[in-house]
Amino acid sequence: MKKIAVVCGGDSGEYEISVQSGKVVARQLDASKYEVFLITIQKDNWYYMDEMGHSFAVNKNDFSLQIHNETIHFDAVFNAIHGVPGEDGRLTGYFDMLKIPYTSSNQACTSLTFNKDFCKRVVATFGVSVATAILLRKNDPIDAEHILEQTGLPAFVKPNSSGSSVGITKVKTFDELLPAIEYAFEHDTEILVETFLEGIELGCSVMQTKKRGLTVFPLTEIVSKKEFFDYEAKYTAGMADEITPARIDESDETAVSHLASLLYKKLGLGGFVRFDFILNAEKDIYFLEVNTVPGISPASILPQQAEVMGISLTELFGMALENVVGD
Repeated sequence: MKKIAVVCGGDSGEYEISVQSGKVVARQLDASKYEVFLITIQKDNWYYMDEMGHSFAVNKNDFSLQIHNETIHFDAVFNAIHGVPGEDGRLTGYFDMLKIPYTSSNQACTSLTFNKDFCKRVVATFGVSVATAILLRKNDPIDAEHILEQTGLPAFVKPNSSGSSVGITKVKTFDELLPAIEYAFEHDTEILVETFLEGIELGCSVMQTKKRGLTVFPLTEIVSKKEFFDYEAKYTAGMADEITPARIDESDETAVSHLASLLYKKLGLGGFVRFDFILNAEKDIYFLEVNTVPGISPASILPQQAEVMGISLTELFGMALENVVGD
């Protein structure tokens, strides 16, 4: 039986969401195939807690566990850490050095895609539309008038490297810009001021598997009941409608799905990912970002899309592991 470490937690504002995701994966993995260990990672505290509440520290030299008289080495890692260090390349680089396979994209890809500015610049070279954005670094001089001349209003101010809409503000007036910039800098040393895009927000998940090949999941239309799809809207019941399949024309659906599969290949991604796009009234598709460790609790977008395809969570998570450890 394969020994699988499901890693969760992390060092970002997505810690609690990641813990929830990890627990779901640990429960849903096929117990007849996998012996599962849910490992929490937060700063220097890496541990496994058994059903009796006993905690066992991870040996970071080889990512092993010593449980009583047995040393546990893992056949693979299921990465359920949203944000730092699971989605920015740090943790996957560590597993690469130890030659332990994992379910998510590799270190080079995640380092690029987690940096929103770098990722958008690369995606734009493929001829894909992206919003106009200004990158600011902490302690840079800030010329609010010049920034808004480039982006217009409304605009989004967001950390350059974070997820779950942590630290984001939608700015509608000149006077709101500087407070929004200060707020974003509480979460990152680099931030973006980005043009607001009017249109339909769409989530499109893609996954490469050995059995199915490249799978593009049904699109999800995201309708926030707040100003935008912020942290509260994402994780509070009733604050957003996530409609799968999306209520768009078949031709638009085909175009978005094709673009997502193209970007998956061009960016060299692995495992399952979720792309976020805006489809505007002129039928232009704008790339927003890609999540290389998307939410995977039952209420998250990817599991909803899998359910529409008749794929259970056990099957979905099994597909991710079969990519790296076989049947």
